[in-house]
Amino acid sequence: MVVAVIVIAFVYLSQVYADVLWYNQLGFLEVFVTENLTRIVLFVVAFLVMAAAVYFSLRIAFRNRPIYAPDSAIQDNLNRYQAQLEPIRRLLMLGIPVVLGAFAGTAASSQWQQVLLFINQEPFNRQDPEFGLDYAFYMFTLPFLNFVTGFLISVVIISAIATILTHYLYGGIRLEEKGLFTTKAARVQIAVVAALFLVLQGVNYWLDRYDTLLNQGTWAGALYTDVNAVIPTKAILAVAAIIVAALFVASAFVGRWRLPLIGTAMLIITALLAGGVYPAVVQRFQVRPSELSLEDEFIERNIQLTREAYGLDQVEVEAYSPESIPAAGALGEDGETTANIRLLDPNLVSDAFSQLQQFRQYYQFPQTLNVDRYEIDGEVQDTVIAVRELDTNGVPDGWVNEHVFYTHGYGVVAAAGSTVEPDGRPSFLQSGIPSTGVLGDESTYEPRIYFGEESPEYSVVGAPEGQAPAEIDRPQNENSDNESRTTFSGQGGPNVGNAFNRLVYALKFQSTDLLLSDQVNGDSQILYDRDPVDRVRKVAPYLTLDGNSYPAIVDGRVKWIIDGYTTSASFPYSMQQELEQATQDSQTAEGLATALPAERVNYIRNAVKATVDAYDGSVNLYAWDDQDPVLQSWQNVYPTSLKPYSEMSADLMAHVRYPEDLFKVQRELLARYHVTDTDAFYNNSEAWSVPADPGAGSDSTTTASTPRQPPFYLTLQMPNQEEAAFSLTTPYIPYVPVGQTPRNVLYGFLAANGDAGTGEDGVKNENYGRLTLLDSSGQDSVVGPGQAQNLFNSDTTVSQELNLLRQGASEVINGNLLTLPIGGGIAYVQPVYVQSSGSSSFPVLRRVLVSFGETVGFAPTLAEALDQVFGGNSGATTGDEENVGETPDDPAAPPAEGGDGGATPSPAPTPSEGGTPGGATGDPAADLRAALADANSAIQDGNAALESGDFAAYGEAQDRLEQAIQRALDAEERGAAAAGQ
Repeated sequence: MVVAVIVIAFVYLSQVYADVLWYNQLGFLEVFVTENLTRIVLFVVAFLVMAAAVYFSLRIAFRNRPIYAPDSAIQDNLNRYQAQLEPIRRLLMLGIPVVLGAFAGTAASSQWQQVLLFINQEPFNRQDPEFGLDYAFYMFTLPFLNFVTGFLISVVIISAIATILTHYLYGGIRLEEKGLFTTKAARVQIAVVAALFLVLQGVNYWLDRYDTLLNQGTWAGALYTDVNAVIPTKAILAVAAIIVAALFVASAFVGRWRLPLIGTAMLIITALLAGGVYPAVVQRFQVRPSELSLEDEFIERNIQLTREAYGLDQVEVEAYSPESIPAAGALGEDGETTANIRLLDPNLVSDAFSQLQQFRQYYQFPQTLNVDRYEIDGEVQDTVIAVRELDTNGVPDGWVNEHVFYTHGYGVVAAAGSTVEPDGRPSFLQSGIPSTGVLGDESTYEPRIYFGEESPEYSVVGAPEGQAPAEIDRPQNENSDNESRTTFSGQGGPNVGNAFNRLVYALKFQSTDLLLSDQVNGDSQILYDRDPVDRVRKVAPYLTLDGNSYPAIVDGRVKWIIDGYTTSASFPYSMQQELEQATQDSQTAEGLATALPAERVNYIRNAVKATVDAYDGSVNLYAWDDQDPVLQSWQNVYPTSLKPYSEMSADLMAHVRYPEDLFKVQRELLARYHVTDTDAFYNNSEAWSVPADPGAGSDSTTTASTPRQPPFYLTLQMPNQEEAAFSLTTPYIPYVPVGQTPRNVLYGFLAANGDAGTGEDGVKNENYGRLTLLDSSGQDSVVGPGQAQNLFNSDTTVSQELNLLRQGASEVINGNLLTLPIGGGIAYVQPVYVQSSGSSSFPVLRRVLVSFGETVGFAPTLAEALDQVFGGNSGATTGDEENVGETPDDPAAPPAEGGDGGATPSPAPTPSEGGTPGGATGDPAADLRAALADANSAIQDGNAALESGDFAAYGEAQDRLEQAIQRALDAEERGAAAAGQ
């Protein structure tokens, strides 16, 4: 047993030592020490309080037991119990307090954040409208007082139970024919415990007055009934509880229970009547008949403080009356917006990145890519970006391969967001191995990715100077079969060069190979906890982290940027939101993004911008919202962990963006809280909803249960604004009651300015974070996202071409539906991708759908589709206008496989010559009809071949179908070009 205890203790302490090494190497040891010291202190204090209270309750009751108890059948049974307990009585009198103390200590230690915030709190310098107390009282002090009061009440209750059971067991409390008999010692002890409980209950009643400001219902906070009935009665109950407590103390000396029992009964009756019945009567007979007039003041409080708590109090609302008839040249003043309309859907092009840029089986790209912006040739351009991470599933089996040789990914891959190659592939700005492009090369940035979202559990890296490199770095070039090797040269993890550290980490990762391998040398480091979000979560446990970290090339390094939020559920008069529910949309439903945890909050701030270096894993935390009192309080706790945002470089500032999850929470609240008039807010007559994602429903139809449309990052110039900004956007439709079909008309459009940089180090753009809301609810005919999708699906030309593609060997995939306030109205843009059925195929952009009002455009390029909508000349500048007139390859043809995952598109099949069946005649309309007829014939022949089991004939029919589809697309393009001329 001694050996087992020693082994368990060593294993536990070794893990503590490993954590110390990890935090110390990263420079955040104060976080580990502060948290754990606070937990230990809370555990010890709670343990001693609970254990001492229970121990002395048992001890006092036992020492004051009656020596001579009258004989009775009940007493005989108790005597037998006493005899059975006597051999282990001392063990129980020590063991029970220790066990209960351990439970209490464990529960108390989990409240370490509340305690630290209470001790280190900073004021808001804003007072609540009811009691005139600083918001800090509700955010920091009240939760702490509730914790202490609740803990002490549990101590008193458990002590009372221990007291009563012990006195009963040893005869201090007896049931007799005349009634209940208690000895004086039992009476005094019970009276004291009861008095303590009532005093604490009185404190609880008093604190309940302030808790009314945190109530959650139809409206948040203390309403008319709370202010005029609940709060006064809670004060009365608090005083009454103190009086009854005094009666119990008096009874301990007088020896009579009548007064305290009467007082207790009166307290219970008062609590029921004053605390329950009276408020219910006031609510039913006074408030409900005149609810609006009586609740008006309190609804206004709810509106104002909810908007303040979620950062919505500075939203700029502009009335917007969208035009519905497109006019020629209408987009001439929206050049910055149209030039950056994103055609590359980051949720769809991962396969294209993989096929074209993976190069080896041990690399991978994430399922969802990220949107960022870079300055290219003097102009800021939206990009879709990802890093080429290591895929351990493609690594040969073996500990050395998995943890020593294959240790990192390689390179950033980025593509233009607003244009593609003529054949529909992404137009790469940064690509290849070695990494090259407009964003830099190996001489200007470090491309190796040791820390990422898909990094291995741990890797052993590093070697003495002069030793041959062991780590597989990358292919020598894209077409090479040979890999170059490298040695990690940073400080990315604890040293495992000595035997003790190797033993510690061998225990941590349960690996004897780590302990025995000759690949581990004196300069070896172990890299672990490599996911950027997990890394930041460990060094900043007080933050709620955004579900999406994104990479950027910053100052010659690849940095992961993560947004951190300070949250609370204790802001007065603010409506609570469940973060998980508020941040769910079609992307989280499909597993493409991660929602926030299921936590209820009514206060949130984007307090911290965190970065994680992809090469050495170093973490920097920048106090972004340095006016946030919650963050200021944490800065008092951890004075060296957070840096001021003035230390951020201009390059880093340029890649900071408005956080997506915060925006989701805000848009959910703003759907209702954009209304500031109490009458309209009370009636809910002007409430809105976030629309369902049109692409997530069956056959593009949406219902109330369809996941919501995600917000989109766009470079956008809002109406009445002087310049475009990288923004996060979302539309609104009318409120959708549960179980009803949505009305898909546009009522609002919200954009958050995400441009933080000014070109100067540490200087924040004054417009960053500005929320602009376009309110078009005065009109009930503005096409919403769902209606726009239905227009696309029901358009004869569009549906005819898309249905043909769906019947062949290709799959048509609709990209994200973008909402754009341009041309004096609302335009919708949706890229259309085509993917063949080949195993190595990937989606390629073939068409762009555009609508304005009820006019639909459908063309190979955005420029052409806009011209179709706006009278032949939209006046727009687009990113893909150079592709106008280019003839794309066959959309159904799979890309040819390249070496190790590389790929290039197959050439288009040669159309039939004139005079052959389905050949071109020079008349686009006639060619289109002939191609459609040939396609229909090929479909029928293919179905007949399948029924007869003739697979050779079926294959021939599919070939004819694909050629017919291509001829139909070519004819449609020629017809569109002729119409434009």
